[in-house]
Amino acid sequence: MEKKLTKKTLTKSFHNWYYGNLTCFSQEHMQTFGYLCSMLPVVNELYDKQEDKAKAMQTYTAFFNTEPQIGSVIVGMTAGLEEARANGDDVDDETINGLRAGLMGPLAGIGDSLVVGTVIPILLGVALGMSDGGSPLGAIFYIIVWNLFAYFGMKFLYFKGYELGGKAVDFLVGPQGEALRESITMLGGIVIGAVAATWVSVSTSFTLTAEGATEPYLNLQKTLDSVYPGFLTAAFVMLCWYLLAKRKMSPIKVMLLLVVIAFVGVLVGFFNPGLQY
Repeated sequence: MEKKLTKKTLTKSFHNWYYGNLTCFSQEHMQTFGYLCSMLPVVNELYDKQEDKAKAMQTYTAFFNTEPQIGSVIVGMTAGLEEARANGDDVDDETINGLRAGLMGPLAGIGDSLVVGTVIPILLGVALGMSDGGSPLGAIFYIIVWNLFAYFGMKFLYFKGYELGGKAVDFLVGPQGEALRESITMLGGIVIGAVAATWVSVSTSFTLTAEGATEPYLNLQKTLDSVYPGFLTAAFVMLCWYLLAKRKMSPIKVMLLLVVIAFVGVLVGFFNPGLQY
């Protein structure tokens, strides 16, 4: 009799991954134990003997690490492969681990750029706008929308991975997936640009005054605004982008550099911190 995973078991497997993908997370194992937790309901339903269960679970002790949201498709695919193996198909440990090892890197790259680098900044940009004046609506919006997006998005990918197998990955890395990622990236760029223009403000207090005069003959900020309003803001945003994207500096180092620039700028009188004595 052919063995078939029930919807209840697959849902439990998905929930184990959703809530526990970072279970016992360490530099040595990363998401391995979270993967074991997600495969436990699958193995328990497919095999009756304890030795068969132990042998199947041994497959998933290999190192695993990917972007958790997009990577849920791999967990769904291996649930389908485990079901096929339990039914006598030509699927062995090498096949399953080869698939996992081959996909976790590319899908991590897709997930980091799509989810961490695009979707989250878009949601945060909207939330910041809603938080104007100290309103809690922005935080509430982000908490609700992000969790709904993560849960249902991961669940969709998990079940599509189970149903479609390799075809699910073809969509993610194929022409359709590429077009979708480019569209979301473009939208993310628009949102980040709007956030930078709205929330980031860099201006200078630098002026030059002739001896004996009461009014400065050069106000650098007014001069820049007459040529390019918001020039310093745009320059600092582009500097951060260049350091992060081209020079591969970490965000911590970029923030420390900005602190140094601000500190030196205040000392030499280029920036005005607006402190009152």
